Amino acid sequence: MNSTQLINFNGTTCVKLSAGGYEALVAYEIGSNVIRLRDNKNSIEFFRFKDSNTAENIRQSAEVWGLPTLYLPNRFADGVLKTSDAVYHLPVNEKAPYSNHIHGFLHKRVHEVVEHKADDNCAWVKTRYVYDEKDEFFEYLPVRFTAEYTFTLSRYGLEQTVKFTNCSDKMMPISLATHTTINSPFVDGAKEGDIRLTVPVGKKCELNSRCLPTERLRSLNMYDLEYKTGNKCPVLQDISNDMYFGEYTELDHEKFHGVIAEDIASGKKICYEVSEEYGFWIIWNDRGFNGYFCPEPMTAMINAPNLSLSDDVTGYREIKPAESFTAHQHFFTKL
Repeated sequence: MNSTQLINFNGTTCVKLSAGGYEALVAYEIGSNVIRLRDNKNSIEFFRFKDSNTAENIRQSAEVWGLPTLYLPNRFADGVLKTSDAVYHLPVNEKAPYSNHIHGFLHKRVHEVVEHKADDNCAWVKTRYVYDEKDEFFEYLPVRFTAEYTFTLSRYGLEQTVKFTNCSDKMMPISLATHTTINSPFVDGAKEGDIRLTVPVGKKCELNSRCLPTERLRSLNMYDLEYKTGNKCPVLQDISNDMYFGEYTELDHEKFHGVIAEDIASGKKICYEVSEEYGFWIIWNDRGFNGYFCPEPMTAMINAPNLSLSDDVTGYREIKPAESFTAHQHFFTKL
């Protein structure tokens, strides 16, 4: 029976979705983060999750639990954000020697539930955050917008749709990412060394010592090709901000715009599909020995609006007043 219910998870109210053998916890009070997604039938824990984790612990490091959606994501050099009609100075919240603004604010805000319901086909929840003068970040980015999230759970897995609407009279910068934390191991009782990750990587974006693009695009070497061939073990080694243009791989003999993590001992797979708006991937694993890894889809390169590369290369977008931007993600398992 598909269902939704409000529950308290260790200090925060969540919407629990149950459908199609999957269950999910959407912590709307922590940036509409999906702090848990589980395939109960196949004993697969998608995201980094602990039953004992407190809500306050998640809030303190919201980037590294569950499925946090970031706006504005990754790094802006010296906090500067140049749009077509303004220059904004964001707080520098990444210490020297980086001295960047990193990850924005939206994933830490208290969102509201618009509705949560279930029927014979699926269970869903809709959440929303209205960004305006009441937000403390507004002094740095005075561009009003509304962020709307829809999470749908069914036998096909979890689908997420995000929609940003510009409610201001200025151009709204669009750079969006998900700091997706895949549990390691993600199959109950499995070995981390049996995980292999497939990422359809294109050109590599070279980064400097501040983790900012040099604007040099590199051809793939043997290390990079392990992602493409599905031979990369994404844990038990330090992977720090491997950034690539995203291409297509293949799943069941069809084109697939996403990444695939497989437990090679059991053959169980996590499939993570993203819409075309996500044109880049960054792979990061917090030094590799902390029980998770992050294949992060991004709509734009790090520091994109400040680069000399054209927008059709960097993926940077702006939306006009009253216009919207929408993107999708989809998680499911395969045996």
